[in-house]
Amino acid sequence: MTASGTSLSLPVRLALAIVPVAAAGVLGNLATMPNIPGWYAGLVKPSFNPPNWIFGPVWTVLYVMMAYAVFRVLGLPRETKGRAAALAVFYVQLALNAAWSFAFFGANSTIGGVLVIVPLLAMILVTIWRFRLVDPPAAWLLVPYAAWVSFATVLNVTIWRLNG
Repeated sequence: MTASGTSLSLPVRLALAIVPVAAAGVLGNLATMPNIPGWYAGLVKPSFNPPNWIFGPVWTVLYVMMAYAVFRVLGLPRETKGRAAALAVFYVQLALNAAWSFAFFGANSTIGGVLVIVPLLAMILVTIWRFRLVDPPAAWLLVPYAAWVSFATVLNVTIWRLNG
């Protein structure tokens, strides 16, 4: 706790920032990796589809930035106006992040991916807006994530159309 007793302790903040973000990454990876060599390799993809090797490094950086962003917001005093809402939307978008891997890769469903990634992108944008109200640097940390998921949305929709 801080001197005022209104913020979470450092170990709790670290756990609430790192564990859920890492879990989303690990779970998403478990749904994704087994389906890349077979199902995903067999899909028709657009010319702008990145090589498979790029996804791991990009997602690693994005997950680290997400964890740090939420860590910052978790460090605000509990009574900070908008903090609870910002945290709620962050964790909702994080659940959608993991759900996308299960919808697209796990279920081998390009349309399932579209049905998850569109609300995911919307929730990321809401999270950025909510974070901006309580901690602008935390909001900026999520901008590359929004950009990548915007690209992924176009890619997912295009793959769905090419394979539908």
